[in-house]
Amino acid sequence: MMTATETELFEKARPRLLGLAYRMLGSMSDAEDAVQDTFVKWQGVEKSSVVSTDALLTTICTNRCLDYLKTAHRKRVDYVGPWIPEPLQTDAGSDPESDLERAQSLTTAFLLLLERLTPKERAAYLLREVFGKPYAEVAETLQMSEAACRQLVSRAARLVQSQASRSVPTAEQQSSFLKAFMSALETGSTEQLAGLLAESVQLRTDGGGKATAIGRILEGPETVSKYIAKILGRLWTEGQTVEIEINGMRGLVEYEGSKIVTAMTLGFSEAGLVNQVFMIRNPEKLARLEVLMHHDVQSGALWQ
Repeated sequence: MMTATETELFEKARPRLLGLAYRMLGSMSDAEDAVQDTFVKWQGVEKSSVVSTDALLTTICTNRCLDYLKTAHRKRVDYVGPWIPEPLQTDAGSDPESDLERAQSLTTAFLLLLERLTPKERAAYLLREVFGKPYAEVAETLQMSEAACRQLVSRAARLVQSQASRSVPTAEQQSSFLKAFMSALETGSTEQLAGLLAESVQLRTDGGGKATAIGRILEGPETVSKYIAKILGRLWTEGQTVEIEINGMRGLVEYEGSKIVTAMTLGFSEAGLVNQVFMIRNPEKLARLEVLMHHDVQSGALWQ
């Protein structure tokens, strides 16, 4: 049986572990399960042999997430339509620009980019570049040499840096697009909206086979703006649309009665134009969106 002090040590680490697990898995329910599994394993650890509680808990949680990713890969093969990470309603409590590295690492665009990495690349990159762990600790966590660990992080960083998915736009740029989006819904005009879309813009909808969604990814400013103005303009007029913060960015949720049926969040190019529009309609992913999650941009921690 654990002492109160040992339980307190874990509870102090829980928000940081949850922040790591969510970024690894893109699912809050899976992240919470991984963290709880970490707690169960921590209960059985001989505490007198522990050199660093933080390092040990990080290792247990990371490796549990790697196990989850093996199962997730098999599930994604059979997933109906595009897959988008589970959205979170967040409250950073500070200006994201004060720590862009971690603020960017919570956005939907960045989490989706992580899907292009191998599980170990993802773990190594997050531990080193987002959570600031020394290479020696990352290597020990992943049970590999420090040189091999550095190569993993380097490969992951090249992919990340080659993409624009890490761009966090100004509050004005986010607000301008949301206003143009609502105007297009109300008027059916695409002129203002299309001017805020990058040439490479993509729109994807995640229904998971449980809600109506587009089975393919729409591409190009003309196609995307017309879909928003003409199709969503008809579909979104019956319910209430509310602006909230989703994964550290301004986004919209559409209600039918008291139930959220769609969440929209965005990705921006370095030029401040929208290059990704994410529509999440899978009800399993929307069920927790009413719960406000606090995000500490300096530590990467997440908690209710």
